[in-house]
Amino acid sequence: MAVTPLPRATVERVYARGVYPAIQPRLTAFSNHLTPALFDVMLVGLILALLAMWFVALRRRAPGTALRTLGRLMLNTAAIGALVYFWFLAAWGLNYQREPIRTQLDFQEDRITAGALRTLVRRDVEEMNRLYDAAHRSGWPELPQTTELLITPFDRVQQELAMRWRAEAGRPKRSLVDFYFQRVAVDGMTDPFFLETLANQGLLPFERPFVVAHEWGHLAGYADESEANFLAWLICMRGGRSEQYSAWISLYGTLISSLPPGDRGVESQRVHAGPRQDLDAITERLARQVNPAASRMGYALYDRFLKANRVEAGVRSYSEVIKLLLGTRFNTDGSPRLRPAPQ
Repeated sequence: MAVTPLPRATVERVYARGVYPAIQPRLTAFSNHLTPALFDVMLVGLILALLAMWFVALRRRAPGTALRTLGRLMLNTAAIGALVYFWFLAAWGLNYQREPIRTQLDFQEDRITAGALRTLVRRDVEEMNRLYDAAHRSGWPELPQTTELLITPFDRVQQELAMRWRAEAGRPKRSLVDFYFQRVAVDGMTDPFFLETLANQGLLPFERPFVVAHEWGHLAGYADESEANFLAWLICMRGGRSEQYSAWISLYGTLISSLPPGDRGVESQRVHAGPRQDLDAITERLARQVNPAASRMGYALYDRFLKANRVEAGVRSYSEVIKLLLGTRFNTDGSPRLRPAPQ
């Protein structure tokens, strides 16, 4: 299962539109009712069980059977790892092998041009400048209450994408691995075993809506990071001004870094003082929280994880959202235009 890809059409038909829709609403609804993150419970329990298994087996081994005991322990540990991997695939991981979202959209590569990118960057800057005052007057709730802001936009986006089922929104939770999130600049995570939403507790208020919406994109079955970013942008665009501001300021870094070096300074000078302060605050948060060595190691591991799950771009897939935004045709109401379904 790890080295042999399944046919994407089969995964889309059997898993993404059959098995996963039966699992996700029930499992996420169950985890939402519990305060602790079930991911933490599983992680701690698994580590303690493995340690106990090794300790007891080595302690009780008969004389002269050290190598045999060690081999049996390694085999049992590998078997437990295989079971955990199958759990990962069945609960969420097979979404990595589904059809790309662009096959569902009115998407064309020839729409992705340098001119279209500059237009999108200008729109991003204009929207940040326009929405700043209203967004800050309205403010943003704490992480657990972010669900109330986004639940209706989340449902609407699922309808616009013609999803045949409704994904359950995950209540943002604190995790024991939050210290790791902050040290390696991870904003959030979708627990692939219990389908929970885990969020970095150090996020700034205006970062929260986009991050939560991104994780909900994963809960809806879109495992690719660019696709989850695309859904997060759509969800926030269907929200209020505070949520829209969160989307535009979250995309700014990705967009501006995609421009040629000579154009970046010109566009960045158009950012007003208010949004500039917020962008500086994000930079300060990262500088305060992130450990550079841990971040490099964390991103290298995650890059390998994504590529192992057949996301060829690895961590660069986050920035692939630009292609989706530029290559997709949108309706006048802002909803993405879908490709006609085959007869």
